[in-house]
Amino acid sequence: MTTEAKFYHAGCPVCVAAEQQLAAALDPDRYRVEVVHLGEQKARLPEAEQAGVRSVPALVFNGQVFHINHGADLSELK
Repeated sequence: MTTEAKFYHAGCPVCVAAEQQLAAALDPDRYRVEVVHLGEQKARLPEAEQAGVRSVPALVFNGQVFHINHGADLSELK
């Protein structure tokens, strides 16, 4: 069974490093991760907010938000 997840980021160095770590750590047979670059896809900001994302980078799966380090608040991306 594959778990669907979304990784929200803004392209900052903290976000890029987190994305690289996630790619190396998660088994692709178990997790399918959609990467959402909010700096380039601003129309998806409301989706991220509704999911509970307050800052990026953040990983959302199983209805839970996991904030990873702190790159930027969502308010800074608007």
